[in-house]
Amino acid sequence: MDNFTFYAPTLFVFGDGEEQNTGALVRRFGGSRVLLVYGGGSVKRNGAYDAVTASLTAAGIPFEELSGIQANPRSGKVYEGIDLVRRTGADFLLALGGGSVIDTAKAIGFGAGYDGDFWDFFTGKAKITSTLPVGVVLTISAAGSEGSDSCVITQEKGNLKWGSPKTDIIRPKFAVLDPRLTCSLPAYQTASGAVDMLAHICERYFSNTADVALTDRLCEALLKTVLDAAPKALADPNDYAARADLMWTGMLAHNNSCGVGRQQDWASHQIEHELSAFYDCAHGAGLAVVMPAWMEYVLPHNPMRLAQFAVRVFGCEMDFAAPERTAREGIVRLRRFFQSLGMPVTLAEIGAKEEDIPAMVAHRAEKPNGFPFGGFVKIQPADMEAILHLAAGV
Repeated sequence: MDNFTFYAPTLFVFGDGEEQNTGALVRRFGGSRVLLVYGGGSVKRNGAYDAVTASLTAAGIPFEELSGIQANPRSGKVYEGIDLVRRTGADFLLALGGGSVIDTAKAIGFGAGYDGDFWDFFTGKAKITSTLPVGVVLTISAAGSEGSDSCVITQEKGNLKWGSPKTDIIRPKFAVLDPRLTCSLPAYQTASGAVDMLAHICERYFSNTADVALTDRLCEALLKTVLDAAPKALADPNDYAARADLMWTGMLAHNNSCGVGRQQDWASHQIEHELSAFYDCAHGAGLAVVMPAWMEYVLPHNPMRLAQFAVRVFGCEMDFAAPERTAREGIVRLRRFFQSLGMPVTLAEIGAKEEDIPAMVAHRAEKPNGFPFGGFVKIQPADMEAILHLAAGV
């Protein structure tokens, strides 16, 4: 295991009805005027909005609202939120929603006190040294942004979907996790969230670091929990136990407790960012297409690592004479699992075109340090192109 420093200061408040205590939590972390950030009407239909705003009012905390945050969150809403913070004097950001809402709030938080363009933090022109505090009331189990040290925003000028530098400074101060708030999600969103969790775990699991048995087992436990809980939540949207397992797994998948002391990969995420930038597909749907193709492509690098995944997570039988056979069976079962959730597994299923692959690779190359990327195998432009062609040809 490599040396590491791990600091995860977020307070998690988990359980049915806990969103009713949001106002007290904002007060606890020093908030006196809130900018409430959320998406569309779902938080009003499931009661989350009413509960949270009532709690803020009861705590005597005035609030302004920034609504309309979309999936694959855009820079326009970040600029709008920064302007609102400056005009209203808000000193606390409260994200009510899922990863896109939380990421938007995070970007507003570190952008509001900066004189330049918040995008400077994404390009490396500026370094994040401070932020307004962010709190979360989670309504979608997926991205894990409620406990993570990063965010992803699409800069509309240039259609650049990039992640911020990782820093503990932007971890939320608190996150309220009520599994009941996820029961009304459409099946597609539930399934996309499950894939996103699996991807966050796999990006850490596929590592070249030796002797990381503990974090391997942590990853495998979380992966098997998703395999068990996601079908149950789809079969019965009100299955509280399944929703609770998914909600806590989503957080553990991305707060980096499974990634410490080991090299991580993140190639599938980098490739998927181009898919969702080009086609505005759901992040989890894009990952369901990319991940198995990436696994096929990198299999020769370490067949035993992929065979271990197949055996421990999917229960495949180990072929010690030819571990690549076991590894391929694991990839087949992973694709079948995605399909069982109603997820796409080919480019065509998300509306992507094989002829656009060179353009996606070129778009990726525009990013500072765009190539190579990935920790398990270094991905060059030709590799990314080959992986996307594999995703097209299933």
